[in-house]
Amino acid sequence: MSDLRITSLYKRYGNVEVLKDINLEIRSGEFIVFVGPSGCGKSTLLRTISGLETITSGTIEIGGRVVNDVAPSKRGIAMVFQSYALYPHMTVFDNMAYSLKLQRTPAAEMREKVEAAADMLQLRPYLERLPKALSGGQRQRVAIGRAIVRNPEVFLFDEPLSNLDAALRVATRMEIAKLKESLPQTTMVYVTHDQVEAMTLADRIVVLNEGRVMQVGSPMELYDHPQSLFVAGFIGSPKMNFLTGEDAAKYGAATVGVRPEHLEIRLEGKGAWSGKVIYSENLGSDSYVYVDIGGEEPAIVRQEGKASYHAGQTISFGPQGDLLVHRFDAEGEPVTDGVATPSRAPAKRSAPKATARKTAEKPQA
Repeated sequence: MSDLRITSLYKRYGNVEVLKDINLEIRSGEFIVFVGPSGCGKSTLLRTISGLETITSGTIEIGGRVVNDVAPSKRGIAMVFQSYALYPHMTVFDNMAYSLKLQRTPAAEMREKVEAAADMLQLRPYLERLPKALSGGQRQRVAIGRAIVRNPEVFLFDEPLSNLDAALRVATRMEIAKLKESLPQTTMVYVTHDQVEAMTLADRIVVLNEGRVMQVGSPMELYDHPQSLFVAGFIGSPKMNFLTGEDAAKYGAATVGVRPEHLEIRLEGKGAWSGKVIYSENLGSDSYVYVDIGGEEPAIVRQEGKASYHAGQTISFGPQGDLLVHRFDAEGEPVTDGVATPSRAPAKRSAPKATARKTAEKPQA
């Protein structure tokens, strides 16, 4: 079993508290994604699980065994780093086989394991190449393959796609999605700042801010039912529109939030809000119209197809329904009584769920 349990975990650097009372239970075979703004502690939390960072207090259990004082190599984990961490003088085969050689694995068994991982990741044609002869996406797959051959209980991914361009990121994300399906008993924990990676790969997402867990849930639970103003603003791209003052008071809240796709443009004067168009983005399948309504940030309205609004034009817009208005009190907590019930998104968005897992290996540039 590869259950992972974190209880009352704290991490301090001197007087600076980086992780504060982290409590998480991750089921065997689950794909968990840590997200949050830069400096929130997500990579530090991943490194404490791996053993690359010691914890100040609390416990970490892997498969029911407390591993606080267990060396990284003995925890049954493998880690994939942002920087690939491949040995430049070794072939792809030798990079993937390195940990097996250290374990004195028989040559025939080692070749079988490496070739099986290479087939899974479509790397067989590249086994005799050096890393410098590979693309960024291929190098990252080699790093993943190096982890697979170790057959770890838990895979840890630390922003593995952040160094890739957009096209390679999509292709490699698909490889990771296939990998988790092929390894259903392996737990995977994945750190990213990318919303698309989180929404498409995760069984559950852990949202962190300032070293604390803000909310844990499936991608659509977080999207449809954010339990704080922070989560509402962090999950979703473009982010949720927020309004305060009189605009929020009519809904019985200190702040109201409406997602761009839950707003619609109406005849002038017929919408809940009016303002001047700053500019519009036509993306082909849909458009985003940015409207100045006197707030710190413009409101964003998503429309299907092409938008024909020009800068300086006055438009009115409003929510497609009261149930799509998220309401928050002065403390940033959801308001659930009275007028409109926060958050219930229509079924136009979907995020594939994940199942199955595995992580990668340790560094050495």
